[in-house]
Amino acid sequence: MGRSWWTRRTRTRAPAPPPADGTAPRAEEAHEDREAAAARKHLEELWGSDVADWQQWLARSPEGVDLLLWWHRQRALTALVGPDAYRERLALLLSRAAPRDIAAMGLGCSRRVDRRCRTPEVCGQDPAPLPPGSRAPHRSGPVPGACSGFIDCYTAHEVRVHFSEGDRHSAVLLLRGGPDEARMWVDGVPVGEGLWLDNGGWWQDDRFYVIRVGGPEDHPHQGLGDIGDWLYRIVSLLVYDAEQAVAHVLVPGPSEEWTDPVLEIRDGVGRVYATEEAREAGTADREFPLDGPVPDPAGAPAPDPGPAAG
Repeated sequence: MGRSWWTRRTRTRAPAPPPADGTAPRAEEAHEDREAAAARKHLEELWGSDVADWQQWLARSPEGVDLLLWWHRQRALTALVGPDAYRERLALLLSRAAPRDIAAMGLGCSRRVDRRCRTPEVCGQDPAPLPPGSRAPHRSGPVPGACSGFIDCYTAHEVRVHFSEGDRHSAVLLLRGGPDEARMWVDGVPVGEGLWLDNGGWWQDDRFYVIRVGGPEDHPHQGLGDIGDWLYRIVSLLVYDAEQAVAHVLVPGPSEEWTDPVLEIRDGVGRVYATEEAREAGTADREFPLDGPVPDPAGAPAPDPGPAAG
């Protein structure tokens, strides 16, 4: 007599092993690729492909996201808070930003000032660790960590951002309105208020931000500068010590013809030369201790905002 149907055992078949040719894993990878492509498409629809290229970095940088939102909504936000408040907040966010934040924002860089970064797959990477005791180089891309300098050629703000070596300090300039309305912040601190600023400066010894400012209007050699100069011929020099948060404003006396002043730092002393040729000749016009007050020559005029050329 055969077994009744309710006592018959059923055999559970073991799952078949994956094909030896790897068909199943490839199908799973294809599914993941489709999901990634759909996510990328959605991101591009919301932000555009240029911002989407920086998604991996921005996901790690809340400061970069804050800057991006403030920059991309500037028309609406300016209408809401007013142009002065918008500008102040923009300077604060730029001062907090890392180079990759500003590259993602879309400014031109030290490699190409006329367009945004074209190599986020390189510049979005983390810089390689430095050997002990070595100094971080000034970066000009394409290079991991993005460039060390950025320039805005297209908006009314005319942004300039300069990072020191190793990104320890940053100088932010908003040049809208010319030298008499230009503003500067170093590490988020307003610097040079009331002075007429040149359209850019430079970092020296990873500590001092140096920029030419308007010279005395009544200087005996004052006059128009060369074509393209923002300031008149005779200029003063502002040296900002980022480590001590101290600004030195050096003003040429009547006998000091500072047309293109150069700063040299040696043994804790700053030396100002009227031109690069004067520096090569070793004829300094002014020396001052970097950790003390700046001595002005007898009878030198007080710092003056100075006029702009043209």
